[in-house]
Amino acid sequence: MSLRPFRSPLLLLVALTCAAAAPATQRVEITPDHENGIYAAGDDVTWTIRWKGSAPPPTTNVSYTVKRFDFSDIDTGSAALSASGEARVQAKLREPDALMIQVYVGKETAGASGAIAAPDKIAPSSPRPDDFDTFWESKLKELASVPPNPQLQKLDSGKENVDYYKIDFDNIRGTHIHGQLAKPASGGQKLPALLIVQWAGVYGLQKSWVTDRAAEGWMALNIEPHDLPIDEPESFYKQQFEGPLKNYWAIGNDDRDTSYYLRMYLSCYRAAEYLSQRDDWDGKALVVIGASQGGQQALMTAALHPKITAALANVPAGCDMLGPDAGRRGGFPQWYEQIHGKDPKKVHEASRYYDIVNFAPRIRRPVLIGIGLIDETCPPAGIFAAVNQITAPKEVILMPKSGHQNVENSQAPFDERCWKAWLPALRDQKSAPVEAK
Repeated sequence: MSLRPFRSPLLLLVALTCAAAAPATQRVEITPDHENGIYAAGDDVTWTIRWKGSAPPPTTNVSYTVKRFDFSDIDTGSAALSASGEARVQAKLREPDALMIQVYVGKETAGASGAIAAPDKIAPSSPRPDDFDTFWESKLKELASVPPNPQLQKLDSGKENVDYYKIDFDNIRGTHIHGQLAKPASGGQKLPALLIVQWAGVYGLQKSWVTDRAAEGWMALNIEPHDLPIDEPESFYKQQFEGPLKNYWAIGNDDRDTSYYLRMYLSCYRAAEYLSQRDDWDGKALVVIGASQGGQQALMTAALHPKITAALANVPAGCDMLGPDAGRRGGFPQWYEQIHGKDPKKVHEASRYYDIVNFAPRIRRPVLIGIGLIDETCPPAGIFAAVNQITAPKEVILMPKSGHQNVENSQAPFDERCWKAWLPALRDQKSAPVEAK
């Protein structure tokens, strides 16, 4: 099983924010001389380029670009493939940071790979606000002043021995939370709880995202990141994305009290609170999981809600928003650049209160995090800046050939640990199977 359920055909975000680093079908395989992609600062990294196209290797040179994740080129050049279809390119990792290489055949990208130096030394680009905890305590009080008023509508699950419900809650400032809940149909048993939060974009929820988990024994709650119904036609979500929710990540982003992400973050907290208060929760496993923007929400929820027992976040967004101040690109939604005529200082200041790097010190339970070393949407250095603030048990899965999407199963290392190790263990009330790397 893969993390494919956390990828949507309506993920319009990627096309709007960056080009994928890897092509749909790679024509070369690029391997760093350190298999895990990790180096010490000052080390040379040597990438081996191997032709894997169906035709013979080209007789002309392949070209390449080595760059940092601020998109500045470190080196460009060309390399001749040997008769066996191999070439090598070398670069130096001078400081704690990440590099990536892209290889081209003609004008087409043929493959990409990454490397990172001293990832455990990468620090946040700015200090944590002194009143960070006070701010979020005030927002949780605002949420608590609004009764949740959960409304459940039981519907056909389409799966034997699984109960399915649409669910709605009230949220701050007259907004609402919409989602779906599924659980094993046999009554009277106490169940482990799984909160599923969503990647970026505007789209509906698929029933199987919770019913498949319920069939595995979870009580699974999946919520929309937006105040929208969960099962409208695709055209509805397209209209929302092109209309009132266009560039939603920048709405209100020049004030910490008006950011669009405020209600989204509090939606996650309320959903976790609801699961923790259900009579059929087993009181032992309350896990939150997501990818990209969902990974961002998962780590935030683990930081804010005291009953979360583990968080699983693949290629999490929202890390190190002020990265450009340290010479590197921040993670989506790149609030540093999302100015749109506003005062940049206000946008940058507000972003600090939503940055996962500042939530991370609050995380007290085990986390599993996947990082793609060619991910230009959520660059690896920024995620490490957040990971390094987590003192709880943590397992980091580095994927040297993975961008933001699971191209050619490049995120299989995370999927393997997530679906075959962590979730089964947590569901069965075992300790998180953290592997030291």
